[in-house]
Amino acid sequence: MQYRHDDRAEGTPPSPPDARSLAATAAALAASLGSLTDSGRSGTDPDLLRDVLDAAPVGVALLDEHLRWRHLNAAFTAVTGLRRADLLGRTAETTAFAGAVGPLRRVLADGRDSEHVTGGPEGAGSPVPPGLRVRYRPLRQAGRATGVIVVVLDDPGPARDQLRELEQARARLALLDAAAERIGTTLDTATTCAELAAFTVPGLADLATVDVLPPEAEPARPGRSGAPRLHRAAVLAVPALDAALAELPRPGESVRHREGSAAARSLSAGVAVLTEPGPADACPAGAASLLVLPLTVRGHLIGVLTLGRTASTPAFTPEEAALLGGLAARAATAIDNARRYTRSQDIALELQRALLSEPGNPHQNLTLASRYLPSGSISVVGGDWYETVRLPFGRTLLVMGDVMGHGVEAAVDMSHYRSALRDIAGTDLPPHRILRQLDAVISADDTARPATCLLALADPGRARWTLSSAGHLPPALITPDHPTELLRVPTGPPLGTGLGGYEQTTHPLDPGQTLLLYTDGLVERRHEDIDTSLERLAALRLPATGDLDVLLDAVLHSLAPPPAPAAEDDIALLAARPRPR
Repeated sequence: MQYRHDDRAEGTPPSPPDARSLAATAAALAASLGSLTDSGRSGTDPDLLRDVLDAAPVGVALLDEHLRWRHLNAAFTAVTGLRRADLLGRTAETTAFAGAVGPLRRVLADGRDSEHVTGGPEGAGSPVPPGLRVRYRPLRQAGRATGVIVVVLDDPGPARDQLRELEQARARLALLDAAAERIGTTLDTATTCAELAAFTVPGLADLATVDVLPPEAEPARPGRSGAPRLHRAAVLAVPALDAALAELPRPGESVRHREGSAAARSLSAGVAVLTEPGPADACPAGAASLLVLPLTVRGHLIGVLTLGRTASTPAFTPEEAALLGGLAARAATAIDNARRYTRSQDIALELQRALLSEPGNPHQNLTLASRYLPSGSISVVGGDWYETVRLPFGRTLLVMGDVMGHGVEAAVDMSHYRSALRDIAGTDLPPHRILRQLDAVISADDTARPATCLLALADPGRARWTLSSAGHLPPALITPDHPTELLRVPTGPPLGTGLGGYEQTTHPLDPGQTLLLYTDGLVERRHEDIDTSLERLAALRLPATGDLDVLLDAVLHSLAPPPAPAAEDDIALLAARPRPR
């Protein structure tokens, strides 16, 4: 990934002096300093020695004979990334150098120098970054080793570059592998963005904000004028910045980054921007270093990731910008997948809502109520549907169907089946013959999906229900002062198999009774036998009188699973009750 580095706060680094001469000088200074700390006898000013040692561009540290850290210069902390407070006064085995205690003790024991290149097998245990030479030199007094001088040298050889490149590649792969496991675990955009923020804070940054295009916006190519309006999808910070988060837009709010800000420049050019916070940047007080990474997929921008660090954390480096650029690219793909999936499901939901209108007007001798609930928080639309067809002689045909699968295709198939059923039902065939004709129509289309279907013909004039099923769950009969009853209905194969073999049965239609038709999303649960699920429905004590909408509310309250991720399927309900004459 390309990046833009603002270097207004940096000067031109000096040319590195000869490494070996610096090492010798630093070792001699450290040896003098060590003798002063032990005996106090020297003609050299110890403060002067400390100043010279601290100014040396080579990392130098001193441990006493107990391997306790006595002194370390600024170059040592810079090259190792370790803090003085974590080392001084502590023994090596209680610090990040615990793995190097063995080589340090050998230097004390035999009085011989030990040197290795970090990143190789002989460098195991050293916390120093790979590709550097580390020398352990004995500090001698009165002919014996009384401490160890640790000198960190930059190796100019080709092995250093190879080891650094190898380590960078390993770090990149490790980061991307971890990101693949923790980012994009769902197809929900908000969840994916929150996972990205949680992945970066606190391990990689002290602050993270994720801004994405609104769901209705089309991804744009970098270079267009003006910062786009974005949607704040996630924000997370370390506890030290919690109070300052009140200054930032919250998740769910719109964001438009100011012209000249790091985020606006990143969005405009499509590159990472590494800088210090400026007056145009919307970041909380306390942020001292910013890294803004565009979220780009297939050459199109879908958002921006902003990372910040406080002054107590080392500023971002160009190497980190390149590494985190790979993370942003991986996360952008996961976010784009979630956006595309959400958009597809929204289209399917709108389509199904348009197709699944309220059931047709029944005869005056029947009262109806219906409900449709899509599954999950992102509206995973299925093929559930219901219909009523008004027939001659005061009869009404109730239909409940479920096309297998989810998405736009299932909703489209549902519309086709519903239209075909209306046409066939208009011929006034009995329910089992309607299913037979519908099965023939669907099975003739090789692209059509199978579907279950339940038909219930209400005939108040003859006081009976005529029922027939194509692989659908049985209806429930709710009678005042009686348990809920699941009616036995002959069940044939699902529609679209071409097997036919449908039968029908009749049941008394009594005043005050309510017939409830439903889809499997109401009762089925993963890892549960369907008989157990149906027993749960039969055990309900439901309001058998009053408004049918109250009855449906009670059914959903008792049986419908909670919101995603528990809700795995959509739910359709249709209730019918004969009106008293």
